[in-house]
Amino acid sequence: MAVDYAVIVLYLAGMLAMGWWGMRRATSKSDFLVAGRRLGPAMYSGTMAAIVLGGASTIGGVGLGYQYGLSGAWMVFTIGLGLLALSIFFSARIARLKVFTVSEMLDLRYGGSAGLISGVVMWAYTLMLAVTSTIAYATIFDVLFGLDRTLSIILGGAIVVAYSTLGGMWSITLTDMVQFVVKTIGVLLLLLPIAVIKAGGFAEMKAQLPHDYFAPLGIGGQTVFTYVLIYSFGMLIGQDIWQRVFTARTDKVARLGGTAAGTYCLVYALAGAVIGTAAKVLYPHLGSPDDAFATIVKDALPMGVRGLVLAAALSAVMSTSSGALIACATVANNDIWARWRPSDRRTGHDEVAGNRAFILLMGVVVIAIAISLNDVVAALTVAYNLLVGGLLVPILGGLLWKRGTAAGALASVAVGGVTVVGLMAWFGVLANEPISYGLIASLLVYVAVSLATRPTDAALLAAWRARLAGRPAAPSAPSGV
Repeated sequence: MAVDYAVIVLYLAGMLAMGWWGMRRATSKSDFLVAGRRLGPAMYSGTMAAIVLGGASTIGGVGLGYQYGLSGAWMVFTIGLGLLALSIFFSARIARLKVFTVSEMLDLRYGGSAGLISGVVMWAYTLMLAVTSTIAYATIFDVLFGLDRTLSIILGGAIVVAYSTLGGMWSITLTDMVQFVVKTIGVLLLLLPIAVIKAGGFAEMKAQLPHDYFAPLGIGGQTVFTYVLIYSFGMLIGQDIWQRVFTARTDKVARLGGTAAGTYCLVYALAGAVIGTAAKVLYPHLGSPDDAFATIVKDALPMGVRGLVLAAALSAVMSTSSGALIACATVANNDIWARWRPSDRRTGHDEVAGNRAFILLMGVVVIAIAISLNDVVAALTVAYNLLVGGLLVPILGGLLWKRGTAAGALASVAVGGVTVVGLMAWFGVLANEPISYGLIASLLVYVAVSLATRPTDAALLAAWRARLAGRPAAPSAPSGV
């Protein structure tokens, strides 16, 4: 595997080099956190597709295909549907806000009273997302080099922390573009056709596998519904996703580029399921479905190609990990820590240094938690349940319903979050009920409290609508006039 090792080492060295190059461009807070809001359609589409298609979408998507057949595509498919909905219906307005975090949007809409609690929830979500992505390095580096779990996590995590800390969003954007290309070549253009050919083609796959493997809802209708609630809605409100929307040069780029990325996700979802189905034909008795990806890569691919496809898996993990890391650090610094130091008037250079320090700090925390945590699926489920159950209603309500109030938003976050946590404790972390009932409770409380309290100040709403439209807000009338 010397050639495969060389491919991987060159790839990792390239990631660090791009981090160093990106550092030269990150000269302001806007450059560091949102790439100067200057990305065009091609770079925006590539980086958006890279952030949403991580290790769970690649290794996990193939594993679901191994276990359920073509219907295993639904998890990644719902991610693509969520990204399409975000891009078509909301991304233009989000991009025009010119903010850095989701909590800043809530502050603008509700008058500065909802940001802290939403920031804490969003920080917990992005932290767990970064942790679960970092844990995936253990699987990949074990396949590549036979390293133990802790060393694998430290090695993979340190590389991501290094290039993210150096150049912020510019470095992450550049590395994401490389990762997007590597994933496309490695998974779609190489592994997919080779796996199907090795399995004897679709006719042979149908002959050897049960009919359920080719049924659209073989994975179960309830499971698909839960995927929609968690992943499609999660795409609408996650800080890691919104921070990429903020990088778009114009609202048109955000809409069209995001639509292209969402469509790419749908193709990627089907490809992963087909690869997993082919692996089931080739290796029907694997110990775990998640072993399907590594097994078919090691056994079915020629030297050199194998290294490129493993680099594709590494790319998938790194893109999600780096995106979650910068989102976590951005929320921690700008939505939580900044509220404790309101008198801090830093210059642009200081703001870059402060955000860089938070990425390094959060990176160390993420690596430490990843080493000690074993149940990845449970951690990710908790993160998404809290995000969607607590924040979906006040965020979409703020965008779509002018009667929503700050009191309604705060009550919605609190009740939705508490309901989700309580039901996870009652039914179990992986149960379907917590997110469903949590969303219902959040919605009912948001509407009831908003209608029972005074409407949002007219001047605040006018400034909000102007911001959404990309216009400067009109000067506020003096108090009492």
